[in-house]
Amino acid sequence: MEEKQHTGVASSGQGEDDETYEIIDLTTYACSQQWWSTVFGNNSGPIAEKYSVGTQIVMGGVTGWCAGYLFQRVGKVAATAIGGGFLLLQIANHSGYVQVNWKKVEKDVNKAKRHLKKKANKAAPEISTFIEEATESVKKNLLISSGFVGGFFLGLAS
Repeated sequence: MEEKQHTGVASSGQGEDDETYEIIDLTTYACSQQWWSTVFGNNSGPIAEKYSVGTQIVMGGVTGWCAGYLFQRVGKVAATAIGGGFLLLQIANHSGYVQVNWKKVEKDVNKAKRHLKKKANKAAPEISTFIEEATESVKKNLLISSGFVGGFFLGLAS
């Protein structure tokens, strides 16, 4: 472990004291501690690399299936709620309970479109950075990612 000595001067308002403190590399320190090795193992790199190819594909497939199944169920509930809401609004509109000012709606929608275009242009670098990071992660964990995609589609279908 590399140790660096640095002398700092701390002023307490009453007088000045010289303090010597040590600067250490946290990653080196944490890896050398017994509790770190117990909790995270000696090699705390990507966890997927510790398992066989088949295990990685199964892990990805199971998590993908769970995600796809939940996505399907939540999607059905959301579609039912949104569709039912529109249906009730249409019935209320035709019955005379609700009057819609379509010119105001169109004006507000156009205003929202302009606002979103401005925001989208500002967010483009952040989105491209996110896409690059996601692509790199998929490349590093290709087996788990491919299992996840297959499991996700199976979850959607079930």
